[in-house]
Amino acid sequence: MTLKTTLFAGLSALAFAMPAFAADITIDDAYARSSGMSAKAGAAFFVIHNTGAEDDQLIDAKSDVAKRVELHTHKDMGDGVMKMLHVPEGFAIPAGGEHTLARGGDHVMFMGLNQGFAQGDILTVTLTFEKAGDITVEIPVDLERQDGMGMQHGKMDHDKMDHGKMGGKMSDK
Repeated sequence: MTLKTTLFAGLSALAFAMPAFAADITIDDAYARSSGMSAKAGAAFFVIHNTGAEDDQLIDAKSDVAKRVELHTHKDMGDGVMKMLHVPEGFAIPAGGEHTLARGGDHVMFMGLNQGFAQGDILTVTLTFEKAGDITVEIPVDLERQDGMGMQHGKMDHDKMDHGKMGGKMSDK
């Protein structure tokens, strides 16, 4: 890769990493990942900030990158196995607060990917909030990110993890 290409890719990633916002809601530090080009599932993570005086609720997510897009969380089923669950009511965003979607916790789940995620790809995702309405976010794919957020993935049994009908495994990396 030439220096010019590397510089352009770096500047593009920085531009897409800038926060998206609407009214009192801001989306920050967004990234997406899958376990590889042949993966059937992927996920997106970010921080939602609410600077308003009223609570809001993330109630839906849409994207053309997958057949199904849902709001998910992980739950310990008490037998050492974590289960991924659809959260149809979404996630509360407190007034003057934030809600983090992170690996091992709440996230946007893409099931039945139309094509694999490649490092540096940009996903267009529309987030629907109860009060703020739709916010379209450009989310960079970062397959190399090691952020230490969320739970200890090493303790998860991915073979037993319930990914829904269109399942697929998420990487520990």
